[in-house]
Amino acid sequence: MFLHLGGDVVVLKKDVIAILDSRTKQSVITREFIEVAKDEGFIQPISNAEKEKSFVITNKEIFISPISCTTLKKRSDNILESQEDE
Repeated sequence: MFLHLGGDVVVLKKDVIAILDSRTKQSVITREFIEVAKDEGFIQPISNAEKEKSFVITNKEIFISPISCTTLKKRSDNILESQEDE
């Protein structure tokens, strides 16, 4: 199943490793991780810096999403529930 991250970006749910709140960027370790990822070209911004609410880490890229991590989790849970119903 797919997870919509904002804009016209969707990823396979099985490729998602972590969804982090943008406030975790205040942590030194997270900030260093994001900077290295930018330098290596792994960052894919979906929104501008003022609208970033979460970081979605996949097996290939890191997306900066305008959608909160809470909303993304709810979407992910809805996908799981619909799969169990089938």
